[in-house]
Amino acid sequence: MAKAIHAIGKRKTAIARVWMKPGNGRIIINRRDIDDYMIRETSKMVIRQPLDVTETNGKFDVLVNVTGGGLNGQAGAIRHAISRALTLVDADHRKPLKAAGLITRDDRKKERKLPGQPGARKRFQYSKR
Repeated sequence: MAKAIHAIGKRKTAIARVWMKPGNGRIIINRRDIDDYMIRETSKMVIRQPLDVTETNGKFDVLVNVTGGGLNGQAGAIRHAISRALTLVDADHRKPLKAAGLITRDDRKKERKLPGQPGARKRFQYSKR
């Protein structure tokens, strides 16, 4: 595997493009180190989850370009993209990633505001008289 593997992941409105190549485990997000870009430890854990499941932590350098959404949605999109890239690297990684639920795209999004009501689910108060 001389060339970098490219994969795309999505979550809510965030889209992450990932390039993986053999290396020492560095994760660069939007030209910044993961520790500089992601504030919460849980977001960093979410991003590293596919690498931990497949026991490839420290074997690949990951370069990420992510846009849209918030930091939480971006972390989910990066996780999805890394999972897809790992399946391209080795087909044997697919089974543990699928069992952990990391390959399936989480398609939940915010429901839009409906006409004639104050919100997506909220309704105006009903009055009999």
